[in-house]
Amino acid sequence: MKSNDSFKSRLVGLQSNLLNFAYQLTSNREAAQDLLQDTTLKALDNEDKYVDNTNFKGWIFTIMRNIFINNYRQTVRQATVVDKTDDLYHLNISQDSGLTTPEGSYAVKEISQALNSFSEEYRVPFNMYVAGYKYHEIADKLGLPLGTVKSRIFFARKRLRSELADYQA
Repeated sequence: MKSNDSFKSRLVGLQSNLLNFAYQLTSNREAAQDLLQDTTLKALDNEDKYVDNTNFKGWIFTIMRNIFINNYRQTVRQATVVDKTDDLYHLNISQDSGLTTPEGSYAVKEISQALNSFSEEYRVPFNMYVAGYKYHEIADKLGLPLGTVKSRIFFARKRLRSELADYQA
């Protein structure tokens, strides 16, 4: 029973760190609280799967990240429209991409210019990531270590954010 108490106390001790991480993932206080609650429940449900003498904090944060990713994928799937009409009527309806407004086309132009100013070593992995490739797929295609791909995407994202800081949609 002592290890059970230790597990719970370690979990409680990480709550503020987990909430900060959840907020970074969601950028929404309420969603972060929900993610924290889901993570805590999942950790408690899977306490028997935790192996002592392994990185407890890493284990918990991985649970949170996986829950966030799964929730995101579910949201994307739910937002996907499948046109079941005989003549594909819904697919032929023009969608508002934002490009028809001057502001929308300006934003795309500005983002493209910023991305094109990156060196190829940062631009290519970032574009592949945005196109939907997973980190390991990018690493395999480019023949780079996984950590290198992750850091290049991180720095490209950070640079893009700083270059477009003045832009507000």
